[in-house]
Amino acid sequence: MKIKFCGADQSVTGSQHLISVNGKKILMDCGLMQGKRKEAFEINRNLPFDPSSLDAMLLSHAHLDHSGNIPHLIKSGFKGRIYTTSATVDLCQLMLRDSAFLQEKDVKFVNKKRARQNKNLFEPLYTIDDVEKAMLNFMGVQYDKKIEIFPGISVTFIDAGHILGSAGILLEINENGKTTRLGFSGDIGRPEMPIIRDPIPLPNLDVLIMESTYGNRFHPANDHVEEETASVINEVIKRGGKIIIPAFAVGRTQLLVYDMHTLFNQNKLPVFPIFVDSPLAVNVTEVYRLHPECFDRETYTEFINNHEDPFGFSRLTYTRDVNESKKLNTFKGPCMIISASGMAEGGRILHHLANNIEDPNNMILFAGYAAKETLARKIMDGATDVNILGSPYTVKAQIKKMDYFSAHADQTGLLKYVDTSVPDKSKNIFIVHGEPEESLPLQEKILSKGYKNVHYPKTGEEVEI
Repeated sequence: MKIKFCGADQSVTGSQHLISVNGKKILMDCGLMQGKRKEAFEINRNLPFDPSSLDAMLLSHAHLDHSGNIPHLIKSGFKGRIYTTSATVDLCQLMLRDSAFLQEKDVKFVNKKRARQNKNLFEPLYTIDDVEKAMLNFMGVQYDKKIEIFPGISVTFIDAGHILGSAGILLEINENGKTTRLGFSGDIGRPEMPIIRDPIPLPNLDVLIMESTYGNRFHPANDHVEEETASVINEVIKRGGKIIIPAFAVGRTQLLVYDMHTLFNQNKLPVFPIFVDSPLAVNVTEVYRLHPECFDRETYTEFINNHEDPFGFSRLTYTRDVNESKKLNTFKGPCMIISASGMAEGGRILHHLANNIEDPNNMILFAGYAAKETLARKIMDGATDVNILGSPYTVKAQIKKMDYFSAHADQTGLLKYVDTSVPDKSKNIFIVHGEPEESLPLQEKILSKGYKNVHYPKTGEEVEI
């Protein structure tokens, strides 16, 4: 068996891992590289393998850094099935269409300038038509149901607790009379977080490919999170400011809405309007409502059993129409605007940042991770001047980061995952989906626990098991 690391290696985005065994080639994830636009565009366009040679694909979850290059994969010749959970299929229907729409829109805008300059015109990585064709290859499966995808190769999807439908992938491979249990963690969620169930480690592995996004970070205890969140919001409301939150349309937005609903029910917040300004987030929330089988016990106790919608309450407005979005630019008084994208690399959030980032009464609240070179990361890291939609802005608004809202396990959670998944310390562990400052300290911690074979592969590296 060979494993080739094709993306999200010593970086966070563009997850792709290729397994070659028993004459079959199986790709796990096919995500978009995000970051410097020109560099990312070239990486995404030039896949490091022949798509027509692949026999199957396994998808851990719907976030675009894991799923976003699938239409291009199929456009380039892949004809096999894409196995994933049923909720992930439903989310990909929305996520990939939205991705294609934004690409077509961006390319159209850029090509107007290039045409005037007599330059060659760009093409989008893929179109909405490509997405429609790609969705025909998806096959939704249930959690914990073992499926033989090829003779001697079975797959089971196990709840990763990261977002709706997210899964760790367990491959059981019989090769030359020997059975190997290979696991890919996908993105590992955090225990005791609202809405979805806690992550379940993959059991008794011989090989583990594991994410490390927060490999050198520690989340604050949940004990006082509600009080801190309410305090931060109340402070901005009292000074008449607006709270602008760049948030991923899948997972983060629903968690924020859930927590605001809870705080209002507990009378910890005053009456003020909250807007979710993202057509994709609106549609994704509908998918969440369609999959209550993924919810945890707390969500049932607090909301479902009381006939309450966790994602809807009187102070909350979902906006789809672009004119409704534009009206928020002139909204008077305090409010909260939650808008995509989480890394502030596109979408309506750019307009809200441009409109609010120079007012010191306002707050830009970051509710999770942002990759290097993204606008969100630059602001989080303290940039005083940024470029938004082609124009310069000075950062005068208060900047706040709250890791509580992150859907990734921290170092403590990742180490527990390793202990549970790989009881034999002579087995192979490959650390992916993490930048060096996060992944290398995690590697050292795992080695210090007595594990012998802990690797941090580079993109393009191939190993034989």
